[in-house]
Amino acid sequence: MSDAKPACRFCGTRLNHVFADLGLSPLANRNLRPEEIASEKKYPLIARVCQACLLVQVDDSAPPEEIFSDYDYLSSATFGWVAHAGRYCRDMAARFGLGRESFVVEIASNDGYLLRHFVDMGVPVLGVEPAANVAKLAIAAGVPTEAAFFGARAAREIASRGRKADLMVANNVLAHAPDTRDFAAGFAELLAPGGVATFEFPHVMNLIERIQFDTIYHEHFFYLSLFAVENIMRSAGLRVFDGQELSTHGGSLRLFVCHEKAAHTETAGLAALRRKERDRKLDALDGYMGFDARIEAVKVSFLAFLARAESEGKKVAGYGAAAKGNTFLNYCEVSYPRLREIYDRSERKRGKLTPGSHIPIAPPDRVAETKPDYVVILPWNIADEVRANMAFVSRWGGRFVTAVPETVVYDKD
Repeated sequence: MSDAKPACRFCGTRLNHVFADLGLSPLANRNLRPEEIASEKKYPLIARVCQACLLVQVDDSAPPEEIFSDYDYLSSATFGWVAHAGRYCRDMAARFGLGRESFVVEIASNDGYLLRHFVDMGVPVLGVEPAANVAKLAIAAGVPTEAAFFGARAAREIASRGRKADLMVANNVLAHAPDTRDFAAGFAELLAPGGVATFEFPHVMNLIERIQFDTIYHEHFFYLSLFAVENIMRSAGLRVFDGQELSTHGGSLRLFVCHEKAAHTETAGLAALRRKERDRKLDALDGYMGFDARIEAVKVSFLAFLARAESEGKKVAGYGAAAKGNTFLNYCEVSYPRLREIYDRSERKRGKLTPGSHIPIAPPDRVAETKPDYVVILPWNIADEVRANMAFVSRWGGRFVTAVPETVVYDKD
């Protein structure tokens, strides 16, 4: 890997400390048609931690336009995530009194999976989605959506139409915006004086404690703590006033943000989160050291399982052609035919090959035809959902497997 030391995207400090080096990897959400294999690109996937502001970030190796302009991930493909969005919309409407006179804007609104709930309530909405192909799906579903990268300029353009947002939603996007100062400034521009913005993102505390290295990929520029996000928000004249821990994506934070001088009072939950991060040393460089060696142990564990299965003549397949699975497979250097195929509910992915590993992506009903002995659930965050929905795998003696933070073979149900 290159010895070049880039500068922190937020504070400009030279980055001297490697958090995780995952080698060369393709874009994790860029599934391939067979004829595209020859032109597939790989980029260094190295995460570093800034010794000044403690923001964990990947090296700038792939341009955002290449990552996000055409995108295979659809939020509506995961039942649990859609249900989570519905609960969120009901909770926010009740907490902040949202109704027909309100205005809700979601950044990185994907196929409109979340805003549909507000539309059904009669609340005016606007989605801002960088992937034009996905924005079209949202519009077709009745969710007003603009295909644009969000930042201060886009926010000013939207605000110039005479309306600012009472609620801004940013789920799993704060980590995706490489110019984090400009991104935060966009919220300051578009948020009404008494408005609230909520940000959800996987908590770097859980990434470290549960060795969730497979959540590192090129489109995730940052791996965020409350400590780091509060610094980012302050730079835009915003402040965090509440925080909640969520179970989504292996353990996430939901932070509530307002203008610095808004009347929203700081909660006891936020103070508890700050204490928790201090206890884990996430406010000091030591809290981020030694992660590479723990990642290697996960790889060794999975490869040992795979070698045993192969020596016994067992068939191994995967479930979930998710980005985290692609990072995992490429780091472990596992490709077709070691995994025969990967089953996935998304019709957009079927018939394609996973990036780097080139494993065929098939519909879930094919599992009953191929009858694998082991099904490796690559998106471990939905393992319970998958095991429940595909319990019939046990009929032929098949077993489920997860590989993070260590390889676990589940008993037959």
